[in-house]
Amino acid sequence: MGIQITPSILNADFANLGEEVARIPSADMVHLDVMDNHFVPNLTFGLSMVEAIGKITDQPLDCHLMIDDADRHAPAYAEVGAASVTFHVEAAQAPIRLARQIRALGARASMALKPATPIEPYEDLLSELDMVLIMTVEPGFGGQKFLDVCLPKVRRARQMADRHGLDIWIQVDGGVSADNIARCAEAGADVFVAGSAVFAAPDPDLMVTSLRDMAQVATASHLNC
Repeated sequence: MGIQITPSILNADFANLGEEVARIPSADMVHLDVMDNHFVPNLTFGLSMVEAIGKITDQPLDCHLMIDDADRHAPAYAEVGAASVTFHVEAAQAPIRLARQIRALGARASMALKPATPIEPYEDLLSELDMVLIMTVEPGFGGQKFLDVCLPKVRRARQMADRHGLDIWIQVDGGVSADNIARCAEAGADVFVAGSAVFAAPDPDLMVTSLRDMAQVATASHLNC
């Protein structure tokens, strides 16, 4: 599907979410960060809010679940219409079974890894997934500084997918901006979560387009090397 930009509403105005989502019509998906104040030290919103946002936009919803007991709770997000459901492998007891449940409900199944979680132990799971999310900050709060140390893991994840001939998306989330999106794309990422970089911009939708263009140029240059 090529490069995708999925703005996170974590940095949007929660009092006017309908208007905020309407400001990013060019976004490929709307990224929703669900936090439970247990898996991460922050509390945002849950299933009812995701369902409500689904009623005010036709854009696909990309749900990132930073919650405990993902095996129990994640399938419900697919049931309310999320196009993609991401669970943290650190919070899943049976990730293969969970991915299959999510897929069976019609959503794309994605597995997220914190910055310190290696990708290598999960190579055999990749065929069960539609996307892998490599966190480039510690999950829990928006506006953090991008961690360059995570880029080699992005590259290794892409190499693993290519080695097995898998059509899998590699998503990066955390501090993504115009300053680093090219490096992420060169490493093999093709789905980019940007929060403050988009919603703090004077024209959020123009920023979405600009970020996509930067990533496309970097990807093309890397492939031609």
